[in-house]
Amino acid sequence: MTNTSPATKADTSKLETESRNATKAQLAEFWYYFSQNKGAVVGLVVFALLVLTAIFAPLLAPHDPDFQYRDSFLVPPFWEEGGKAAFLLGTDAVGRDILSRLIFGARLSLLVGVMVVTIALTGGIVVGVVAGYMRGAVDTFIMRIMDIILAFPSLLLALVLVAILGPGLINAMIAIAIVLQPHFVRLTRAAVLTERSRDYVVAAKVAGAGHMRLMFKTILPNCLAPLIVQATLSFSNAILDAAALGFLGMGAQPPTPEWGTMLAEAREFILRAWWVVTFPGLAILITVLAINLVGDGLRDALDPKLKRS
Repeated sequence: MTNTSPATKADTSKLETESRNATKAQLAEFWYYFSQNKGAVVGLVVFALLVLTAIFAPLLAPHDPDFQYRDSFLVPPFWEEGGKAAFLLGTDAVGRDILSRLIFGARLSLLVGVMVVTIALTGGIVVGVVAGYMRGAVDTFIMRIMDIILAFPSLLLALVLVAILGPGLINAMIAIAIVLQPHFVRLTRAAVLTERSRDYVVAAKVAGAGHMRLMFKTILPNCLAPLIVQATLSFSNAILDAAALGFLGMGAQPPTPEWGTMLAEAREFILRAWWVVTFPGLAILITVLAINLVGDGLRDALDPKLKRS
């Protein structure tokens, strides 16, 4: 049985303390550069409110999002009945409360963004690391496939994929993830090409590290900063594409309270009832703008070349 001397315990405790202090310093530095971008802070606050709205949607929604009030078709916003506002943002053509549908739509839109980015990021990292590390024929084959995908307009390719897979929210998420994946592959490959010739990688290789360890334990952690920024921007793209597919009838299907589907259902009432189009459109605009502002702040905080002095 090995006894640990008091000196060794003291050294270990000192190292742990230094590690915690270094982590705190890094987080403080990150927040300093992030907070310098006022738009990013505003975007973060708005995004946090959206997340809270999605989590507590059943508590915040004043009505059932699918319930149809047969005597309240196309009721305008702030309409009052007996001195009490029954529908704050009005109702749609079949008498459903727009505010409740927007609140539950936030849950769907954020879920789409999370799932799409998770699928695209995971697949893009694996394929990009392999392409950048292996080089040669493997790299050429992978990148030519990515070039073919990028050659198509993203929405058109997503429409083709959904037409093959069938309309629906899940198939729409898969299609959007496939469309966004080349961006992660190319970014990961470029970062790996930069890192693979560094001294620490050569040292790990000399020490006997295998290919899998070199790719995913040694190189990948140093390539995450640009991927985080790209993931944030892809999050907003996923929400936009999902709304576009829903608008075209290829994404979420009625009566699902999804913002793009709400816009599609409201097309014929644009002139008669402006609110059925305006509020879902504003929800998409505010969400995408907030996420893009956060992405700008992350870029400033994570890219040393862009950090302000």
